[in-house]
Amino acid sequence: MKKIVFLFVLLFVFSAIGSQEIVQIGNTETSNIVSNAKPKLVVGIVVDQMRYDYLTRFESKFGTGGFKRMMREGFNCKNNHFNYVPTYTGPGHASVYTGTTPKYHGIIGNNWYDKEVKEMVYCAGDTTVNSIGTQTDAGKMSPHRMQTTTFGDENRLFTQMKGKTIGVAIKDRGAILPAGHSANAAYWFHGKDEGVWITSSFYRNTLPQWVVDFNTSDKAESYFKDWNTLYDISTYTESGLDKNIFEGGFKGKDNATFPYNLEDLKTKNNGFDILKATPYGNSLTTDFAMAAIKGEDLGEDNITDVLTVSYSSTDYVGHNFGVNSKEVEDTYIRLDKDLERFFIYLDATIGKGEYTVFLTADHGAVDVPAYLQSVKIPAGYINNNDRKAEFNKFLMATYGTTDIVENISNGQVFLDRDKVKTLGLNLITVQNEIANEQITYKNISKVYTATTMNSTNFVAGVESLLQNGFNQKRSGDVILVNDASYISYSKTGSTHGSGLNYDTHVPLLFFGKGITKGETYTKTVISDIAPTISALLGISFPNGSVGMPLGFVID
Repeated sequence: MKKIVFLFVLLFVFSAIGSQEIVQIGNTETSNIVSNAKPKLVVGIVVDQMRYDYLTRFESKFGTGGFKRMMREGFNCKNNHFNYVPTYTGPGHASVYTGTTPKYHGIIGNNWYDKEVKEMVYCAGDTTVNSIGTQTDAGKMSPHRMQTTTFGDENRLFTQMKGKTIGVAIKDRGAILPAGHSANAAYWFHGKDEGVWITSSFYRNTLPQWVVDFNTSDKAESYFKDWNTLYDISTYTESGLDKNIFEGGFKGKDNATFPYNLEDLKTKNNGFDILKATPYGNSLTTDFAMAAIKGEDLGEDNITDVLTVSYSSTDYVGHNFGVNSKEVEDTYIRLDKDLERFFIYLDATIGKGEYTVFLTADHGAVDVPAYLQSVKIPAGYINNNDRKAEFNKFLMATYGTTDIVENISNGQVFLDRDKVKTLGLNLITVQNEIANEQITYKNISKVYTATTMNSTNFVAGVESLLQNGFNQKRSGDVILVNDASYISYSKTGSTHGSGLNYDTHVPLLFFGKGITKGETYTKTVISDIAPTISALLGISFPNGSVGMPLGFVID
């Protein structure tokens, strides 16, 4: 009897610590314990344009299996912020996965003026590669402009390329930048008259059969239906009136009010592209992400795989209808349902407790300034034509030419440095003169020069955020900061890009294997995410990472 008990105890011990492997080293046998502590799959979720307060504002409408499951079973970082400017989609996705800021990873905007080639470039654009899955140029994309690694890259290196990385998003940049340089593939949705998921020859030369099968399944077509509120619209008390003057809407419909017949509206709204600006774009993304798990055999063994998922439609809806719209509320209620469906699928395929998920956003958004004005909160719109005319007068009066400025974009002034030399001017002096001029303009609150960014170490305030977003080789000579809630945008819908709380304060939720339960108001920043996942996996941090592992979320 004692022998039986002893054998049972031994069996229990070995099963608890993991499987054992006997390795012969010379004449000595030694045992290696194969740890099962790592998750089989890490899923990174970025919800495009999700403000933190959407978690609390819409909480009463959420079910128990989506956002609330993450908060209940995992860890909620309630004071999570972006630690740089500008808060755009490209930099946001890059920063989440690289653990650093535009200062180091180089993605300083969605588009920016390239000082070397003297033209605007796109963060994921790459003319050296070919589209795969479409005859258009929509697939000419890669992460080649991102200068540092992601934690997915580091996991690939650590596992000798055995651990897979797959990126999925409606937006190309939302799939490509998170997946990183060494990813097996990134897939994004090409709408218009095709409605297919595509990739780039940077990753592979043909679509795998599972993607071909998905594209021919008519799944995208199935979402051409009515978009009405999931629940009775009268219960949507967390948002403004359905009919108002602060929303854009769709071509072919007089008012931005529910319901929206997408079948009828698709012709005047670029065909499949209309799905991107509805919650059904998120549902389609969920469908494809689940197909990717099955098609790529993700999480099938004890070598950790990485799946990056970006829900892009929340951004399109926010830009179109605004932060306070019924459309935004319904989109998040429906996203909660998609998350629940996704987590149930992960439970069934990977195994409950065998995967790890984090969820955050790439930026927040400002309330529609016209709405803020209507309730007497300081806000407004930038008149770029008046500002440009005033600036050109200054340039002519001071330097005798406007050619001294090559480009103004993303709140930055780029000087023609060759022209500065030709005119016999001092670069630092010109920067300072322009800064002193711009600060006098209406609705500009702060102005800094590149020289200041390079020579002064800021540790707090918007100055620190600007410095973290300033890339010495890629950024401009003069940086402009507008007044709070003043934007260069249409008078309908919301946008983003500033260093103010409405743009920087975003969710950060962790749950699953290796994650403790809890919450904190301790400030965390976006660049902490990648080193936290790296620490969980026991791999190298991304090579440019400046964030700190959040030890309190790891069990």
